[in-house]
Amino acid sequence: MQRAEIIARGDVQRVGFRDAVQKIARNLELSGTVQNLEPYDVRIVAEGEEAALKEFVKAINIQDKPIRVQALETRWTAATGEFPYFKILRGDWHEELEESLDVAIGLLHRFIEFGEQNLMVSKENLSIGKMMLEKQDKMLEKQDRMLEKQDQMLEKEDETLGEIRGMRSDLHDHLERRFARIEDDIVEIKRAIKEMGGSY
Repeated sequence: MQRAEIIARGDVQRVGFRDAVQKIARNLELSGTVQNLEPYDVRIVAEGEEAALKEFVKAINIQDKPIRVQALETRWTAATGEFPYFKILRGDWHEELEESLDVAIGLLHRFIEFGEQNLMVSKENLSIGKMMLEKQDKMLEKQDRMLEKQDQMLEKEDETLGEIRGMRSDLHDHLERRFARIEDDIVEIKRAIKEMGGSY
C-alpha cells in the first residue's frame, strides 16, 4: 500500500474538481481526502495499491472545461491506513454554498455552449442537406433532359418505322400493279397467237 500526497494547481476550485476527484478515487477503491487550499489550489491525499494510485494521478489530470489542471505536484510515501474511505473535506457553509453556485453556473455555461455547438452542427447539417437537395435536383433535371431526348429518339424511330411501312406498302402496291399488267400482257399475247392460228 502506498500514499500519494498531491497538490493540484490550475482551475481547480469552484469548478467541481473535488467531486470529480472523489468519484475517481472511489471507483479505484482508494481512501483519503481532498480539500481546497488557499488561495487557489487543491490538496489530495490518497492511499491504496500502487497501480491504482498511478491510474488515479493520471485520471485527475482533468482538462475538461471548466476544470483545467495545470500541474500536479505528487509526493509518494508509505500508506498510514488512517482513512476508512475517500471523502471531501469541506470548508464552512458560506464557502461551500459559493462553490456550489459557481459549479452550477459553470455547468450552465457548459450547457449553453453545448447547445450552441449543437445549433451550429444543425445549421451545418441543414446546409449540407440543401446542397444535397440542389445536387439531386440537378441530377433529376439531367435525367429529365435525357428522358426527353430518349422520347424524341423514340418518336423519330416511330416516324422511321412508319415511313418504312409506308414504303413497303407502296412497293407492294406497285408490284401488284406491275404483276397485274404483266398478266394482262400475257393474256393478250396468248389471244394474239391464237388468232394468228398458232398454238400456245
